[in-house]
Amino acid sequence: MTNLSSPAIQNGHANQCDLMWSRSEKAIARKAFDAALKRELHEVIQETKQMASHIKESSDLWDLEHHLTQRRREIDRKYDYRYSQLTLVFGKLLRESRLGEEELRGLREDKLKSIRFYAKFLAELDAA
Repeated sequence: MTNLSSPAIQNGHANQCDLMWSRSEKAIARKAFDAALKRELHEVIQETKQMASHIKESSDLWDLEHHLTQRRREIDRKYDYRYSQLTLVFGKLLRESRLGEEELRGLREDKLKSIRFYAKFLAELDAA
């Protein structure tokens, strides 16, 4: 099983802090990040409306509250807009189909390679 300390992962992501983001890349990254976040939040809103429409007892209300708390934690962990983390964030979003590679068009190839590499790594972990 592959792990984050393996040489392949270290070689693919050891330079995260060294990646420099141009002004145009920052704009592309922000737009892609915001679009993915907006789509995921829309999904949460739809889930919440569905769950709320089925509330019959007070325990259902607390189930909804628990669900929202869990989703918020997931989203807060996933959407990290630090430039040192963006290729990993985009790799995860790409793997989850929350982001299309076309939304990243304009990023330099070193970043796209790192994003694809991490998405592939996550896919391999899911398959294991």
